[in-house]
Amino acid sequence: QNPKTSAIVKQLVAEGNVRELQKYFGSRMEFGTAGLRAAMGAGISRMNDLTIIQTTQGLCKYLEKNFSHLKKRGVVIGFDARAHLSSGGSSKRFARLAANTFISQGVPVYLFSDITPTPFVPYTVTHLKLCAGIMVTASHNPKQDNGYKVYWENGAQIISPHDKGISQAIEENQEPWPQAWDDKLIDSSPLLHDPYATVNKEYFKDIQKQCFHRNINKETNLKFVHTSVHGVGHKFVQLAFKAFDLSPPFAVPEQKDPDPEFPTVKYPNPEEGKGVLTLSFALAEKDGAKIILANDPDADRLAVAEKQESGEWKVFSGNELGALLGWWIFTCWKNHNRGTCAIKDVYMLSSTVSSKILRAIALKEGFHFEETLTGFKWMGNRAKQLMDQGKAVLFAFEEAIGYMCCPAVLDKDGVSAAVITAEMASFLATRNLSLSQQLKAVYDEYGFHITKASYFICRDPKVIQQLFDNLRNFDGKNTYPKSCGRFKVSGIRDLTTGYDSSQPDQKAILPTSKSSQMITFTFANGGVATMRTSGTEPKIKYYSELCAPPGNSDIEQLKKELDELVNALEKHFFQPEKNNLQRKTE
Repeated sequence: QNPKTSAIVKQLVAEGNVRELQKYFGSRMEFGTAGLRAAMGAGISRMNDLTIIQTTQGLCKYLEKNFSHLKKRGVVIGFDARAHLSSGGSSKRFARLAANTFISQGVPVYLFSDITPTPFVPYTVTHLKLCAGIMVTASHNPKQDNGYKVYWENGAQIISPHDKGISQAIEENQEPWPQAWDDKLIDSSPLLHDPYATVNKEYFKDIQKQCFHRNINKETNLKFVHTSVHGVGHKFVQLAFKAFDLSPPFAVPEQKDPDPEFPTVKYPNPEEGKGVLTLSFALAEKDGAKIILANDPDADRLAVAEKQESGEWKVFSGNELGALLGWWIFTCWKNHNRGTCAIKDVYMLSSTVSSKILRAIALKEGFHFEETLTGFKWMGNRAKQLMDQGKAVLFAFEEAIGYMCCPAVLDKDGVSAAVITAEMASFLATRNLSLSQQLKAVYDEYGFHITKASYFICRDPKVIQQLFDNLRNFDGKNTYPKSCGRFKVSGIRDLTTGYDSSQPDQKAILPTSKSSQMITFTFANGGVATMRTSGTEPKIKYYSELCAPPGNSDIEQLKKELDELVNALEKHFFQPEKNNLQRKTE
């Protein structure tokens, strides 16, 4: 019933444009553990009013089946600032339609009245003890995209079998219910609640448990620049600084207000490096700020850059910031919270494609480190399991600039990560240390961990399948590569098939998934490289790392070795020319 999407389809029918219609209606968007992520527009392959109604009807029926008290407890719905003029879709409109679907079935809905960071949704699920949460966002995807992310009652993103259960329920509930389109009905409903004021108050109270140096924060001369890259983060990072008694960061004026067009950047993704930070560098130079904090548009990720003695800017990788935050959060726990639990009950987590620096710190300090599959859905769910067993999960991170620094949110959170990074930098400044110098000190103490990650773009699923099939049948059927150029392969773990050469029964310990590709190669020189497909983008990603024991300080030699390994990986395993892969461009 949306006049804009309806007009698009009618126009294509009138033109007899079968090719475009095939794109829109050829296949339904798949609901997976990441929920939905697609372009906004007409048809069942796109995010629009109809597909949101159908998805929410399925989710509602699935929740009714799983929770007898759904109509008592309810759900929370949040949204970012994305909008798509030509199809009339927007995150706010989708959130209201989703709320209407639940309310029509007598389910209470806590719908945020304004844009919020993604982490506020899992926080609200936990804080208000709700059955589920929905966040309408496409995070840092291109501007035409939107997404629908689902959290379970434990405050973590859904994992299997819920994705399959919800997917099936969507298939069974495609006919819109009688009042599905009339979202105005919710405004007068007693079942509609606005958690905005409560959650804002409680969240900033909760993250203050991670504030350990209020006096230093009050007096620091260190200046920060913050950019929200046209997303939702500005107001919330300002409030987080206030909660920690830090002077507010300088906001990049051209990027601080939400704008669904993302006019100043090619991609609204701070992970893409210096291109996204151009305006931040200019403001920092003008105001004499040494550190830049950049959130992605839904404020669940954080990138950090620091001005070096040379005048150059260093953008920390996700693994480097993970090393710094891991060191900092453990140090704060050791100095301030030690009495609360024994070190044997302390845990840190990271995903299997992230740096193993936390493992090195854990080994030396005596706490536990665990790795999970890629993505915060796994770390959030594992953290909750451990916390339910009385363990303290201090920190979790993934190399894609995602950090969970505060147990009140069981997902990545760029707001708390930004203010905790600012406190760490302020503390280090009192010792005349920069973040870069402290990172070197961490590596000196626990061993250098050098990482390099990138990706190739490939829009043809057949080529991707062929590339991975080739790796599984490298020297004849069912044989993996024994070497990659001059680098000898010493171990293989394939989480698509469940094979792991290092295990006695050759079965992988981590869960396997046939629907996504992921192979990890261990090399005789101590290097590790993982190749995997992305769940949300047409990319084949790779992650590589060389770990040296403490005391091996020839960092240049290690970097050279890793560069050569990566070049060999690209040349022999990716074969970009043969497979027509497009390289990541800065």
